[in-house]
Amino acid sequence: MAAMAEPRIRPKPSRFVRGRLLIQAVFLLVWLDPLALRLHTVCGSVYHCYACPLALFACPVGVMANFSALHVVPFIALGTLLLVGGLVGGFVCGWACPFGFLQDLVAKVPVPKVRLPSWTGYFRYAVLAGLVIAVPYFFGEAHPLFICRVCPAGAVEAGVPNMVHEAAAGGSAAGMSALKWTILVLFALAMFVKFRPWCSLFCPLGAIFGVFNRFSAVFLRANPKKCVQCGACRKMCPVNLAPERQLADPLCIRCMECTRCEAIEVKTAFDRAEREEPAPAPAARN
Repeated sequence: MAAMAEPRIRPKPSRFVRGRLLIQAVFLLVWLDPLALRLHTVCGSVYHCYACPLALFACPVGVMANFSALHVVPFIALGTLLLVGGLVGGFVCGWACPFGFLQDLVAKVPVPKVRLPSWTGYFRYAVLAGLVIAVPYFFGEAHPLFICRVCPAGAVEAGVPNMVHEAAAGGSAAGMSALKWTILVLFALAMFVKFRPWCSLFCPLGAIFGVFNRFSAVFLRANPKKCVQCGACRKMCPVNLAPERQLADPLCIRCMECTRCEAIEVKTAFDRAEREEPAPAPAARN
């Protein structure tokens, strides 16, 4: 009987992957606004509440929701997302999003994590269609289910800091509704037992960027010549995908943990063009 092929796993992930938290921290500095510039007329490309005291740019989800309430198409915001998504797709989620960074830090706490079926991530599209587009469009931004009123990022990044600031200034510490407090507490607990609960289950921005995983200029590819079907990459994937066949899945956040397997490679559009270039036609016979 032939021996089963050994998995080709690198003993250590690349320095680039090992430094992901550091790279996320650097991106966090990009999105912060210590000089109080407040460029909220410029749409950002990450999930960062504009009401955060240190938010430099506007949140693209908040922009879409507010424009939907006004029955106006946010062309600049959509153009920003198309440009960034077309370039890097889900890499934004795994490497640049400050709210994802927060969840990654909490995930380092050594608590057993729940792994839900990957199909649960498609609920993000219900949040996008319902809370970001439909509710604002039909009921306006005053509706209790308007995305900014139930968003845990807004509670963490804006609600709590503003309440602390008001309390320190001698004002009232009240500021968030009971619903938002409930969502914040549930989300805080979920971060300890589920990897990126907001990103993997509810994030409407991640739903948008995930669509570009199939078309982005920078992408991941499984090399069939190196894959031995050992299943090791599935154990590495924090969002419960099968990387050897689901690298273009919308749920992939491009954390690149699976690149510890030598069969998973980072490619660009230039590599794709070379791979898909048609073979030359045979020379004509005399």
